[in-house]
Amino acid sequence: MHSGTQAYHEARSPADRAICELLAEQIDLALPEAENKIWHAHPVWFLDGNPIVGYSKLKSCVRLLFWSGQSFEAEGLTPEGSFKAAEARYAGVEQVDLEKLKQWLAEAREVQWDYKNLVRRKGQLERLK
Repeated sequence: MHSGTQAYHEARSPADRAICELLAEQIDLALPEAENKIWHAHPVWFLDGNPIVGYSKLKSCVRLLFWSGQSFEAEGLTPEGSFKAAEARYAGVEQVDLEKLKQWLAEAREVQWDYKNLVRRKGQLERLK
């Protein structure tokens, strides 16, 4: 795990830290080849330079975000933003459904939109996988 991600966890409350640590552990297990770094002040995992999954602390919860989540077949994510992202929100570690999380992470590897080149393509997303 990236040292910045560890520092991000340490800055959270105990309840939020538990959520973040569980999410990071599961992401690392499912996507061991993914690069983890702090991006826009939040932990994000990348495959070939493309953002795949990350999380951030919101006022009342921790938001797990999948950049291509609107294209997943597995249910349970809520659309976020104007592109293909979708999210799940957790106020407590007990709310994290590990089976759903594993399904989403498996799909995150296979279903990707090219966010890495979004600016170069002037806001037009293309499907990678």
